[in-house]
Amino acid sequence: MASSSPQQILQDVFGFNQFRHQQQAIVEHVIAGQDALVLMPTGGGKSLCYQVPALAREGLAIVVSPLIALMQNQVEALQQLGVHAAFLNSSLRAEDNARITREVMSGDIKLLYVAPERLMVGSFLSLLDEVQQHVGLALFAIDEAHCVSQWGHDFRPEYRQLTVLHHRFPDVPRIALTATADAPTRAEIISQLNLEHARQFVSSFDRPNIRYHVGIKNNARQQLHTFLEREHADDAGIIYCLSRKKVEETAAWLVEKGWSALPYHAGLPAQLREHHQRRFLREEGIIMVATIAFGMGIDKPNVRFVAHLDLPKSMEGYYQETGRAGRDGLQANAWMVYGMGDVVSMRQMLDSGEASEERKRLERLKLDALLGYCESTACRHQTILRYFGESHPGACEQCDNCLHPVETWQATQVAQMALSCVYRTGQRFGVGHLIDVLSGKLTPQVARFGHDKVSTFGIGKTLNLAQWSGVYRQLIAAGLLEADMAAYGGLKLTESARPVLKGAQEVWLRRDAEPEKRISKAERSARAKEAFAGANDDPLWQALKAKRLELAREQGVPPYLIFHDSTLLEIHNRKPHTLDEMGQISGIGQAKLQKYGDDFLQVLEEMD
Repeated sequence: MASSSPQQILQDVFGFNQFRHQQQAIVEHVIAGQDALVLMPTGGGKSLCYQVPALAREGLAIVVSPLIALMQNQVEALQQLGVHAAFLNSSLRAEDNARITREVMSGDIKLLYVAPERLMVGSFLSLLDEVQQHVGLALFAIDEAHCVSQWGHDFRPEYRQLTVLHHRFPDVPRIALTATADAPTRAEIISQLNLEHARQFVSSFDRPNIRYHVGIKNNARQQLHTFLEREHADDAGIIYCLSRKKVEETAAWLVEKGWSALPYHAGLPAQLREHHQRRFLREEGIIMVATIAFGMGIDKPNVRFVAHLDLPKSMEGYYQETGRAGRDGLQANAWMVYGMGDVVSMRQMLDSGEASEERKRLERLKLDALLGYCESTACRHQTILRYFGESHPGACEQCDNCLHPVETWQATQVAQMALSCVYRTGQRFGVGHLIDVLSGKLTPQVARFGHDKVSTFGIGKTLNLAQWSGVYRQLIAAGLLEADMAAYGGLKLTESARPVLKGAQEVWLRRDAEPEKRISKAERSARAKEAFAGANDDPLWQALKAKRLELAREQGVPPYLIFHDSTLLEIHNRKPHTLDEMGQISGIGQAKLQKYGDDFLQVLEEMD
């Protein structure tokens, strides 16, 4: 294989006719023995950027990967393609470790996946010295390279020790890859991994197949149920919640409603977590309800939606989590609802943590950026890309703001009322109390503090509770107010509020949309049919999926490792009659054609 051209490897092994975007330039650069830093969105084809060079160069390729699940998934996928790949980690028995080590030394394995902790063990580095002498080292691939950043959301201190590769094996090319890195994180990757001379390949962070929707919480469970009914009646997806308790309650509630939902969080027994993850990967239509403990390394390509019932911590976290949807390039949804309580809770979590003040300040800024995204009236794709230093023309037609432009209203006077109420009551009360004062409600707390005597008492009766909540939420997002965590989330004015109070600056706010209505089964069916070009209701499509599931169960692997939905859809639409015609379909390499070609041709023939 090492003598084959990258184009031939791409065609014969992976079943693709051509590289996408910058893949070819990256592959050729690494094959030539040069270092590279690759920033490419989830689903953009990062793995090919080191897998093709690994097969094209002589020797063993080492892939540094942070999670056992990620390693297992990648190795299973490569083995389906006929590639000799393996992993070494704590999940293996001693005899399996010994066998894989022998196969490595004999040159039988082309790609070996290891965790950074395993790599740094002295005995393993000595093993690599021997491999270098007898077999040769093709390259080092450092996946999920953002884990090196101490300011990032997935920091792994062991990643910082990987500079040993550069010093110990200076002639072996290194390729560091990530889908999530803003400018500071990128700089830290370069510094910590000694990649100052590496060529940087930065692809667009845009995921045009993902449709973004952000809404205000208004009976969040019912909103979620409506969203699932409207868009994803039989689809696999992930629902993120902030707390373990909420994960379990939401999963149980979904099951009661007839959905196939499983909980996943770090508090569950490891065996149960693994069982749930295996079911999610290997069965169709499973919904995983999880904390952020679930996700990294989940390479399931047909996740059709990612939903957030609570705010993530940052734009990076949100981007990475939503990026787990639609990895196959087909239509997917990123759906989120949030409320004022989310903002206060998240800021309390950040401020009560044990991190340094510098870290807390950075995390607050990241949360503010996410909140600004939520409240923005601009194109979602444009706002996300701007955060990562990339431009986008807007008008994506793939987000709520573009599909249903947000109505805004002149809110300067209302904003002045809200800000004045914060000031008049001493800048130490939460939203609920402030709204009571503005609405003229003489509650025990209002009476106790004498706030029925302040000038703002009762001046806001024209707005209801929901409207005032929206005003305060947006004023916080705009940076005119901030929650004082030392005062249990009480609001106080910022310097930015001064020109508004003086009448020197106008305030325009978005008008919150009405809650979505439930739709009929007929409309759900029509939407699903449109998404898969009429395939979902076609007996042939169901027969192809059934065959894929049968083959997957026989081998104990997820169905998508047989064929991705996009490949299966192409088989359905093109209806090949011969193995040669089947081999022209994207995603079917030589190994898969030999393994599965006849099985799927038989299905096509029987359904003809």
